[in-house]
This record gives sequence, structure tokens and C-alpha cells, in this order.
Amino acid sequence: MHSIDDYVEVNTNQSPDSSVIWLHGLGADGHDFEGIVPELELPQNLGVRFIFPHAPIQPVSVNGGYPMRAWFDIFGLHETARQDEPGIRKSLELVGDLIDSIIEKGVPSERIIVGGFSQGGAIALHLGLRYPKKLAGVIGLSTYLPLTDQMMGERQTINAATPIFLAHGKQDTLVPYTIGQSAYDKLASLGYSVSWHDYEIAHTVNKEEAQDLGKWIQKVLL
Repeated sequence: MHSIDDYVEVNTNQSPDSSVIWLHGLGADGHDFEGIVPELELPQNLGVRFIFPHAPIQPVSVNGGYPMRAWFDIFGLHETARQDEPGIRKSLELVGDLIDSIIEKGVPSERIIVGGFSQGGAIALHLGLRYPKKLAGVIGLSTYLPLTDQMMGERQTINAATPIFLAHGKQDTLVPYTIGQSAYDKLASLGYSVSWHDYEIAHTVNKEEAQDLGKWIQKVLL
């Protein structure tokens, strides 16, 4: 059984009063982005607990069924590829439980940001639009919007005005830039408070992106 307590934690000061849940990409783990926290250049007075969960290990079809850490199965990397709806919903429940546990420890939902990179970003977007309590913000880096057809009937109005940070590399060949743009266009058309950032990079995060994200986190939490 994959434990919801299975994560890496980085605190920006000794008394954090907010949390950022950061979900890694396919085949990585919670350690993948722990080094980005200093690059965000957050001020000392902003106490944030960064939580980097490890996804469960499961077979991934696009990689020949090889088991690896994954938030859901992937059948293809194009917009019309079949999506693993049961797997996505399982991770929605898993991360939702993690948010609930953070709230139980005294951090209000309005002080919690959920975000992620690539496959983790897809889960963050999926959850952020559907979570039944008000969140501080949602981050999607080098990612896409899964299960868009079901979203219309499932999105929660309480997070209709929650700020969303989307970023993508223009040279991304793994999760194509156009898929990221489609996510932005869809969210913007529905009236979400979504900001779009792109960079001359491939499927990664560079220093400029980290600094832009850090400024956005400050705006959302300060």
C-alpha cells in the first residue's frame, strides 16, 4: 500500500504557515525538485513547507510496461491518446488525502498550493479544479490538462478564481508545447485566473522559470 506520508519535505523557515505540494514527473521521485526551493528566491519571512510526494510504482504502457514511479499510466504522448482515467482518479484521491492531512495539522486550505511538473502537473491541474475547498493556487509546469471532457461537470466553483501558473518550454518534444498552450486556452476560455509563461528550453525548468514562479508564489501567499 502506497503511504500518503511518503514524501520529501523542505521548509523555508522554522515556522511555515503555508504549504506547496509539488508532484514530480514520470519515472522521477520526490527528490527530483527539492533543489529548486532556493532557486525560487522566496523571502525569509514567507514560511512555506514544500512537500514532494513519491508517486506509486506501477507499469507504464508507453515505456513497454516497465514499472516506475508514475501518477497514472500513459498510453501515448499526443492529444488524442487514450487516458488512464482510473489511474488519474486514484492519484486525485491520493493527493486529496494528503491535502486533507495538511489541513488537519493546522494549515488552512487557502494557504495550500498544489503543483507539479509534467505528469505531476497534470494531476495538480486535475485536482486543483475539482478540490472542494478553496486553494491558494495551482501550478502546472511542462504539462497538459487531462480529462477535459469530464471537467465541465466536475469542476468546483469554490476554486473558479484560484490563480493558476502555467509554464512550458518552447523546445519541449516530450510534452509538446502546443498541448500546454491548449491547456491555457481551455482554462482562460472558462474564465480562470491563469497566467502563461514560456521559455526557450526543452522538457525541464530553468532558473528564469524558477524565479518567475517564486514571484508568483509570493504574490499568492503574501
